Formats: sequence, C-alpha cells, structure tokens
Amino acid sequence: MQNYRGTSVNKNRDAWVEINLSNLENNVLEIKNYLKNNTKKMPDLFAVIKADAYGHGSCMCAPTLIACGVSEFGVASIDEGIELRENKIDKPILVLGASPLWAFENAIKYDIAISIFNEEHLDVASQLYKRLNKKLKAHIKIDTGMNRIGLDADCSKEYIEKLLKADYIDLKGIFTHFADVENINIFNSQIEKFKKTIEPFLDEFKKRNIKIHCLNSPAIFKYSKYSYDMVRMGIIMWGLSPFSYKENDVQNMRAVMGLKARITNIHTLKKGEGISYGHTYIAQKDTKVATIPIGYADGVDRRLSGKITAFLKGKYIKQIGRITMDQMMFDISDVDCSIGDIIVLLGEENKTDTIDSWAKELGTINYELTCRLKMRLPRIYVR
Repeated sequence: MQNYRGTSVNKNRDAWVEINLSNLENNVLEIKNYLKNNTKKMPDLFAVIKADAYGHGSCMCAPTLIACGVSEFGVASIDEGIELRENKIDKPILVLGASPLWAFENAIKYDIAISIFNEEHLDVASQLYKRLNKKLKAHIKIDTGMNRIGLDADCSKEYIEKLLKADYIDLKGIFTHFADVENINIFNSQIEKFKKTIEPFLDEFKKRNIKIHCLNSPAIFKYSKYSYDMVRMGIIMWGLSPFSYKENDVQNMRAVMGLKARITNIHTLKKGEGISYGHTYIAQKDTKVATIPIGYADGVDRRLSGKITAFLKGKYIKQIGRITMDQMMFDISDVDCSIGDIIVLLGEENKTDTIDSWAKELGTINYELTCRLKMRLPRIYVR
C-alpha cells in the first residue's frame, strides 16, 4: 500500500498532483553516483527548490533531500527561505536572486544567506552589523555572461578584496550561472571568466571554507570537472531533462510529478454532436465521454486541447474538445469504467504523455509546466 500525505488545502476535489518521493530519492542517488565516478572529490549537494520546488512542494520534499545527503538549499526570495525555516528546515539556505535592501534584516533574523554583488549590499550589511551585532551571510554572485544580476566578472577583483576584509559579512560562497551549457562557445567564455575571477583568491577561499560553485543541472552531466566545492541540482532532481529536445535524456532518472483525476461524469455524445466551447470536436459516431475536474486554471494549457493522451484502466484515451477553465473531456468508448475511476494524465502508468512532450507541443520548457501545475491542485505525496 502506498503511503499518502496530503496538503492542508483543496482536499475536497477529485484532481491532484502526485509527488513520488521514492523517485526523488532515486534521482538524487543517481546524481551522487555520477559525481562519485566522474569527479576527483565528491562535491557538496545544493538543491534548488525555488518556486515551491518547481511545483513539487519545497517544504514536503526538503526532508527527503536532506536524507539523501543534500547539504544546502537554494531559493528565489527571502520569503521562500522563511517558509522553509518556519517548517523546521535548518540546513543552509541561499537566495539565488536579488534581495531588496530593506529585507536584509529578515535574512539575518532567519539565518538565510543572500547573493551580493554591489556596493549598496555592503553598505546595508555594515549598518545592520552595527545595529544588531550580527553578520549577514552571503555568497558573491559573479556575472560571467548571463547578464541578469551579479558582479561584472571583469571588474570583480577590488570588490572581492574589499569583501574578504569586511568584518560585517559572513562570506559563505562565490558562484556564477551559465546561460547556455549546450553552446560550447558561450559556456567556454563564461567558465574562463569565472576561473579568472576566482584564481587569485583560491587559497583564501579554501582557508576560510568559502564554497565555489557554478554547475547547474545540465552542466553537472556535461562539465563535471568544474564541480569545485558544490553543485546545484535543479530540474534534474525531478526526473526531467535539463537539455533541449535534440539531446538524449539523462539516464536512470524517474519523473517525480504525476497528474491524476477521478471521473466526475460519464455520458454519451451522439453522432454529429459537438462538445465543449466552440464545438471544435464533432462526434463521428456515438461516443462515450468522461469528464474530469482539471482545466487551464489548474495549469493545463488550453492549447493542449485535443492533443492529450491519458491512461485509464490499462488503456490509452484521447482528450476531446476544448479544455475549459475547470474541466476537460475524454473519449472512453473502448474502456469499461465508472464514475470515480482514476485517469492518469501524467505519471509512470502513462508511457505516452510527459511534461516534456507537453512542453515540446507548446514550444516551452518542462520547468514552466511543473510550476504551473501547483496553482490550485492539492499535492499528494507517495512513497
């Protein structure tokens, strides 16, 4: 029997996201085994669980990640870090994005490290140290070509020297982020800038246990020699490929997220009748139809209408008609089923549709779709 744990809201609904914690454990162990076999020294594991762990539920997944050996967590905002602290997650937390100056005090209060990269960050940290007698924990963010946030790699030496002398900041790390791991020219340009930035300070970083990290999910598998002290696991933890569609999937990873719903209604669509808004689907024969309570307000894109294949009682079924805000319909003419039976839109039972296949159809990435599916669907955790 599976062990189910549910969220505290939206329980009165026959639709849910299912999170398989055993698969999450499998994926982290696969990453560890890969690093063990492909690096001289096993780096620390940093789990990126921003955006509520890409829709998987950060506070519920964090304990499994800790049990698998994760030593630090990455979030997008101080608020996300506070949520983890309030749920008794005591591992180091780093805000990967830019934090507002006025929120630095809460970062200190909740023992959350932030990314720093300009003089204003240092000024506020100094002021808070004088007032609170507590140091702000921080990692230096180096911009090597992402051109989003960070300290310009070409102008970083003086800033790092100043920071190493500062008695008001507890410096924990230095890092960069890659714009395109699959483009060798872009990657080489960025890694060379990062190497040039850190090389004058390597002995000091080692002496003070300041962690160097730059590898994200795709880079872990393509450039493991640059693991340094820590690697940042993101989408790969959830069993989804970090590469573009032309790339081979990373082996032995298992999808963590599933999407399921119970049939709420069964009726017969007569030959010649249309279904859903606009009657984009017209029955060519009498058709048995099942309705489930999932729609585009739950994160299933309306543009997937007529393009979804689901799994029901050992058979594959096609979604028909337009996906509406709260519901969608399936042709179940060939299936012996009843109201209350479970339709699997995404999950290990469904070998046809995946988050990746949906993303490809929509011209987007798997990250976006997993994040969407957290909108109002309860998450059920299984092991």
